[in-house]
Amino acid sequence: MQKICIQREDFDPQAEADALTAGRTDVGAVVTFTGLCRDEGGVLAILELEHYPGMAEKELERIAQEARSRWPVQGVVLLHRFGKIAPGERIVMVAVSALHRSEAFCAAEFLMDFLKTNAPFWKRQHLGDGTSGGWVE
Repeated sequence: MQKICIQREDFDPQAEADALTAGRTDVGAVVTFTGLCRDEGGVLAILELEHYPGMAEKELERIAQEARSRWPVQGVVLLHRFGKIAPGERIVMVAVSALHRSEAFCAAEFLMDFLKTNAPFWKRQHLGDGTSGGWVE
């Protein structure tokens, strides 16, 4: 199973993780990571995320395939939100299923590291005082 989705709507991490094991008895591990929007010490009101539709999905597909070529994983879920996200809300989810925990952990960490550093998303901070903190590198 592989699910890659860039969406404005929130998601249910438990339902996504459950989908990786639905009807399967050969899964030995499911590793999940859910990233939340931080308030940056109380100054952030909203984080605005943008992406280039089509290109971003293809890049996530590519990195999921790379993870599958490196580790014997059974399933991958990559979800990333865009739009305006408030502190405390979910932004991203990576879930990986595999026969063994080590492969699941390695693949999940690889995927999340890519999403954090190289995925084609742009972030703009909107501060509590009404100003814009600009686009984040």
